[in-house]
Amino acid sequence: MIFVDLKEVTLGFGGTPLLENISLQIHENEKVALIGRNGQGKSTLLKLIEGRILPDKGEIQRSQGARVTYLVQEVPQNLVGSTFDIVVQGLGEVGKAIIEYNKITHQLEKSSDDKWTEKLSQVQAKLDQTGGWEEIQSVEEIISRLSLEPEDRFETLSAGKKRRVLLAQTLVKKPDLLLLDEPTNHLDIPSIQWLEDFFTRYEGSILFITHDRSFLRKLATRIIELDRGHLSNWECSYEKYLERKEAFLQAEEKQHKKFDRELAQEEVWIRTGVQARRTRNEGRVRRLKKMRDEHRQRRKKMGSVKIIAQNAERSGNLILHAENIVFSYSPEEKPIIDNFSTTIMRGSRVGIIGPNGCGKTTLLKILLGELPFSQGELKLGTNIQIAYFDQLRNKLDRNKSVFDNIGEGNDVVMINGQKKHVMGYLQDFLFSPRDVNNPVRTLSGGEQNRLLLAKLFLQPSNILVLDEPTNDLDTDTLELLEELVIDYSGTVFLVSHDRAFLNNVVTSSIVFDNGKIEEYFGGYDDWLRQRPKEVKKPKKETVIIKKERKKNISFREKKELEELPLKIEEWEEEQQKLYEEIAAPEFYQQKQEDTLKTQKRLEQILIDLETAYARWEELEELAEG
Repeated sequence: MIFVDLKEVTLGFGGTPLLENISLQIHENEKVALIGRNGQGKSTLLKLIEGRILPDKGEIQRSQGARVTYLVQEVPQNLVGSTFDIVVQGLGEVGKAIIEYNKITHQLEKSSDDKWTEKLSQVQAKLDQTGGWEEIQSVEEIISRLSLEPEDRFETLSAGKKRRVLLAQTLVKKPDLLLLDEPTNHLDIPSIQWLEDFFTRYEGSILFITHDRSFLRKLATRIIELDRGHLSNWECSYEKYLERKEAFLQAEEKQHKKFDRELAQEEVWIRTGVQARRTRNEGRVRRLKKMRDEHRQRRKKMGSVKIIAQNAERSGNLILHAENIVFSYSPEEKPIIDNFSTTIMRGSRVGIIGPNGCGKTTLLKILLGELPFSQGELKLGTNIQIAYFDQLRNKLDRNKSVFDNIGEGNDVVMINGQKKHVMGYLQDFLFSPRDVNNPVRTLSGGEQNRLLLAKLFLQPSNILVLDEPTNDLDTDTLELLEELVIDYSGTVFLVSHDRAFLNNVVTSSIVFDNGKIEEYFGGYDDWLRQRPKEVKKPKKETVIIKKERKKNISFREKKELEELPLKIEEWEEEQQKLYEEIAAPEFYQQKQEDTLKTQKRLEQILIDLETAYARWEELEELAEG
């Protein structure tokens, strides 16, 4: 059965059509991923399919009786009430009657006034006529299936639970086709995995937009791409899509070059004058006019974001050493960080993983010296300059324009010592000249994140902190950000729920799991591989060298001080090679004894480096004393 059939649909809001002569069919039992760059019109297409907006031309047919529902991307503000009341609102007038019935029943428990008894009879009659009693049972079943509590207040729930309540509200409508717009945004990994499992078993059809490549790979049975106003269909896996798309773009570019050469030749010919206007050449003139129209109407592929990090002076080899850190919000509360120790060296790319509310951002602020802690010791390295991506976008002034947020009163910005006009810099992040004067509050979530990245990379840094940078970014921009993080010469801290992003960039992970904080080599999948086998990186013990202070440095100690930097450099080179080896996908395909041997060697190097740095400081104090 075909639930929705779009035929030659066009829609625009002035200027070039956003959607141009597109055709699409959604069949039963399909899980279709809609992908494309930010601003291409994906959300608009969902609204067209739902019927919220109408096309300029073309036809949209829906199967008779087919129910199409749309789960919006953003959680509505100021939505209050019990989970049951929010969910039952999805039933429309029947839902209102159910809520009214519950209120009257509650009122009768307090008072037996005849007026309430009469109202109750009226509402009961309405529920009898509309099948409301069966709907109540259906609502209770869906709330139970989604692991929700009917009496919980919506306004007190986590972001993940709120999205789950809104999903329940959508499901009570019993949709044949469910439209999802970025369903994983702002959810932690357990919530995303729950959604994956739920939608995999879901019996209806789904058309969904997502930037989460792991979610896409798990759920999609078909991929459609919206690019430059047109839809293309890809009956394959995401990996195959990437290969075939690249081949398609190369063929398209080759075809355009051939067309442009022919057009240039015809333009030379037409300028010859009289010869071109002879009767027998009129057909050639008409062909040239047609070629000109075709070239003028050609829609060029949207450019790629150009991300360049501003380099600061090199930091010291040691970024930070934390020993037995304890943190709680009050002395009466259980610590959310308890006896945590770690050492981070220059060049590390550290992922911080855990559910919402577990303390990831708190730990990050403690490790960077921005938040005091209850117990323990923290030593920060030298010459540290931090660039911080904030998931709440607090560094953007939403009332100022895009231009003013970047220029801050200037027309030019400095990029690694070179001046660049603000307009040109914003174009590198895909902001058109007509966009730059718009207030930030009018931008989409993806556009705001791109602007925040643009602002972030104006700041020279040797430590890059990315707190949930992937929300709302399209896949192309995500992949470019990945490349930048991988090539970044400094140290990176990444808080993210994007499993693919973590897998592709981090060399080690700090994981909040079952009330504990543990360190692992590699990214998210590496943690999963290590976790069941309990091959966990042990807490590192700080080697404290107790030595009586001398007034003068001996010849042997002076020689040791001269040789230490070379030893440290050798260990750091070996450490970097081991990090790269462990981060490789095939690392855990080796025999277990080989992986353990490499991990133990890396642990020993970390201990040796700590010992060496402590000894180096001690010898330098002696030399100065």
